[in-house]
Amino acid sequence: MITAIEVPMVMAHAGTGLAGGFGAGFAHPFGGLDHLLAMVSVGLWGAFLGDPLVYRLPVVFPGLMVCGAVFGMVGVLFPPVEWGVAFSVVALGASIAMAWRPAVWMAIAIVAVFGLFHGYAHGKELPSAAEPVGYAAGFVLATGSLHLSGIGLGTIARWRQGAWIVRFAGMGIAVIGVWFFL
Repeated sequence: MITAIEVPMVMAHAGTGLAGGFGAGFAHPFGGLDHLLAMVSVGLWGAFLGDPLVYRLPVVFPGLMVCGAVFGMVGVLFPPVEWGVAFSVVALGASIAMAWRPAVWMAIAIVAVFGLFHGYAHGKELPSAAEPVGYAAGFVLATGSLHLSGIGLGTIARWRQGAWIVRFAGMGIAVIGVWFFL
């Protein structure tokens, strides 16, 4: 029987003993499916929504991720962070799948909250990293590159068939996000 501990889901956060440094921080978002899907989804959703969100969402997420990291480092209490990370995957995937086009302020607020949760998870780990500043710079740069990947993939949404492909991908992302909870 597979237990929640054995399932490689929202477990990119080891909690202690990080190697630290830029390279480890840059590699971190690529090491967990939760990070990968959430970060690419921010770019995908932004590309699907178009101007101005295609530019704003990939800036807001890492900015609030840094704020969340500071909250984690100083011990601000948060709701269960892994649930917030998992919910970000479900919500972003579902937003893409349903072609949801909220008001600009609402899309920014949603991505900002998810950035806080992802950053908080990093911030709880940073004090144990050998070089926390380099680590943080690495994970912020990797996050940006994953957002750009999502935007690149999302450009196919400009075409009618491409929009359906992006929406189908969003559905797959949401389903994987639900699996994180199971």
